[in-house]
Amino acid sequence: MSTPSTPDETSHTEPPLWSIGLVVVIILGAPLVLYSLAPPGPLREGDTVFSDGQQRVQLSKPAAGLPLQPDEACLLDPDNPLIIVHGPNDRPDGLIVAQVQGRPAIEWPFCPPHAEVLLKARQMFQKPAVFSGMKEMLARLSRR
Repeated sequence: MSTPSTPDETSHTEPPLWSIGLVVVIILGAPLVLYSLAPPGPLREGDTVFSDGQQRVQLSKPAAGLPLQPDEACLLDPDNPLIIVHGPNDRPDGLIVAQVQGRPAIEWPFCPPHAEVLLKARQMFQKPAVFSGMKEMLARLSRR
């Protein structure tokens, strides 16, 4: 004969899938939140920064061995990555010397790759905006 099951044995179920999903989202989302809340550090040589919008900047060295003109300038794309070569404390005028990264082709009036440019601290930011980047990506996906 079979024995009747007790209520304790039948009420034991597996954890719901939504709670596992919630834990995964929290684990993956916590570093993004902490990164976005962390304050920017001091500007040091070798740090990667990003240009704040499209802007015109002066070249600090002549391109391709040509003499540098006083008004020689180029354009930086928005969010263009730059590597700091000399920080603001290394120069008496407080400008930052940074090397342009990212653009493989030379197109006038944009800055050539690996050119050194002069920037002020207000012309750049240290951390890319995590949440606005995610918002733009979701907007692109929703348009499709």
